[in-house]
Amino acid sequence: MKPRDRVAMALHHERPDRCPMQVSFTPEFAARLRADMEIQGKKVHNPHGGGNTYELERALGEDMLLTSVGWANSYYMDDKPYVDEWGIAWAPQPYETAFGRGHYTEIVSHPLADADAIASYRPPDPTRPELYVDSDRMIRQFGDEYWIVGVTVTTIFETAWALRGLTQMMLDMIDGPDLANVLLDIPYHYHLAAAKKLVELGVDMIWTGDDVGSQRGMLISPEMWREFLKPRMANFIAELKAINPNVKLAYHSDGDIRPIIPELIEIGVDVLNPIQPASMDPGEIKRKYGKKLCFWGTIDEQHTLPFGSPDDVCREVAERLQTVGHDGGLILAPTHHVQLDTPLENFWAMIRTILETPYHSLS
Repeated sequence: MKPRDRVAMALHHERPDRCPMQVSFTPEFAARLRADMEIQGKKVHNPHGGGNTYELERALGEDMLLTSVGWANSYYMDDKPYVDEWGIAWAPQPYETAFGRGHYTEIVSHPLADADAIASYRPPDPTRPELYVDSDRMIRQFGDEYWIVGVTVTTIFETAWALRGLTQMMLDMIDGPDLANVLLDIPYHYHLAAAKKLVELGVDMIWTGDDVGSQRGMLISPEMWREFLKPRMANFIAELKAINPNVKLAYHSDGDIRPIIPELIEIGVDVLNPIQPASMDPGEIKRKYGKKLCFWGTIDEQHTLPFGSPDDVCREVAERLQTVGHDGGLILAPTHHVQLDTPLENFWAMIRTILETPYHSLS
């Protein structure tokens, strides 16, 4: 079965030969994996898919390939301090693991921290043809075989607070809603233009959304989400569906976002990502919303993959297949990029269990 057909069946709540999967990794883990698999050649790797060569993903037997246009590509741009095209400054933050040193890229300054800078700010141009060269090439090269996902995550809220600063952005939403709306419109219009172009190019799915959940509850109140983010996201989805009614929409948020899941369904979300097990019970979410939503993720990147045993990983994959994917509707994936602290034994236990568990073996 072709990977794209496997995903299409799952998203129609049907059971293909096995559960489809998608895995992303940080650049450091990708380097370890490349060495372990003895893969030579180009070493470009972006965990969001921007500029990726897709060698690792295809060698692993993944079913979805990601191509990203937007602010999320600003992560992991360098191992030295840098300023991205939005004017947001980043610095590497190193961390040590049993498998070597890695680094995250963390925001260190915000170009719109001073409200006086907002009126003259000019965001990047989302219509530049060069932004879509990689996407066009990978759709033409791999689109007949793989399910292609256009990535425009950090769609509204995350990019806005990266421009302004998280604390100040949240204060603006309370004390200066007019200013907050101006700020939120900047990334909204950019990512909408990018998503529309990706749909026109022929992607099968657009991956959108923002982290609005924390480990225990939402970062902002459901009421504030309804005021500032829901109308924009509803229009975002409607405009893409107007171009291609068959395009699927995936919405990403880490953390616990249970209060807004019914409204995500209402505005046209097809797939919820990543269903972080430390914050929401995947089985419960499936029971409540599995007839109207599909799910992408569910494998615990906080505890099981880095700190469990291979047997723990196998058991978790088997549990997700039984409780979330028993009737289709599931794309198995870790709930974040696989980090450098993950033992390869655990990683391979996850991959093998997914690949070797046919649907006909599930009760």
